[in-house]
Amino acid sequence: MHFDFTPAHHAFRQEVRAFLGEKLPPDLKSKVENAVALTRDDIIRWHRILHDQGWIAPNWPKEYGGPGWSIEQRYIFDDELGQYGAPRLISFGLNMCGPVLMRFGTEAQKHRFLPRILSAEDVWCQGYSEPGAGSDLASLKTKAVLEGDHWIVNGSKIWTTSAHMADKVFLLVRTSQEEKKQDGISFLLCDLDQPGVEIRPIHLMDGLHETNQVFYCDVRVPKENLVGEPGKGWTIAKYLLAHERMSGGSLGMQKKVLAQIKAIAGRDQTSGGRPLAADADFRRKLAQAELELKSLEAFILRALSSFSAEKELGAEANIMKLRGSEIHQQLTELRMEAMGYYGQPYMLGALMEGWQNEEPVGWEYANGMTPAYLHYRKVSIYSGSNEIQHNIIAKGTLRL
Repeated sequence: MHFDFTPAHHAFRQEVRAFLGEKLPPDLKSKVENAVALTRDDIIRWHRILHDQGWIAPNWPKEYGGPGWSIEQRYIFDDELGQYGAPRLISFGLNMCGPVLMRFGTEAQKHRFLPRILSAEDVWCQGYSEPGAGSDLASLKTKAVLEGDHWIVNGSKIWTTSAHMADKVFLLVRTSQEEKKQDGISFLLCDLDQPGVEIRPIHLMDGLHETNQVFYCDVRVPKENLVGEPGKGWTIAKYLLAHERMSGGSLGMQKKVLAQIKAIAGRDQTSGGRPLAADADFRRKLAQAELELKSLEAFILRALSSFSAEKELGAEANIMKLRGSEIHQQLTELRMEAMGYYGQPYMLGALMEGWQNEEPVGWEYANGMTPAYLHYRKVSIYSGSNEIQHNIIAKGTLRL
């Protein structure tokens, strides 16, 4: 099977473009394109614009407040967001916790949590990795002991993205000791604004505060906040990770970077008075990157077509994550190569005489290029390192 984009799909793409042109605040678009850190207020503002439009949860069924889109529409929407420079939302509630609750949650949990995820009344983060349990997540040591009507949680989670902006966290915790380490793990929903929770910032090499280490000391979680059965959290965790890896399925951001490289390479001043595009070696590398991007998109569309036919995605999600991260890194490296030393500063204008009064001409892609390059070094590690993805693919697809 493959996607056949119909005239209705093309009309929908135009509708999305018109919406972005009218509704995306220019200051948010500028921040995204210049790798300026978005605040919680920035992200919530864009979240609520999408919510008012009814477009906040493309992957949610209509019965839970989603727009009821086809998988083709969802792909087109995410693709256009990436290419246009729209902010990435804090997706842990929308793309991870929400689908988990729909699949494994009680009716009371769905009624309590899902509407607040849609409206951004609750912002979520993910409590999975630990200092000694990252790629080997099943080795986690954070414990939860049931005392009366509460689980008492003790331990630490690390690399917790957006914890400093979040109200709640979904946690993997060990609720019993079993011979097989994947057993005895449970899935809990926890408020962050309570005694015993300490959030410490981790600044990454791009200079931004995105991740954190979170400590839990005798934190009380109501027992009704357990999702699924006690000790069955590993099944939920695998289901959630597949959704997380699929959330990178759209290649809009990568297409935007590719377009920037082509624009840079076409300028006269980039290579001794000649366009960089005239250099055969650079043209080859650019063509290789574009071919790899197009081949990955073809694979994604084929995989999503199977998914739309109500088949479960298996190792396809791992391949999407693996190749998507590799190509994104490849493109950001090539963009830095194309810009040369002009891409080094965080603010190009600060190196130019009279920068306070004049906008630098012709190098609009340079600002933010270095922090973006540094930022995307991490994509081959998160959601399971690429080495782990290779192992999963080898077992799940090649039966090795």
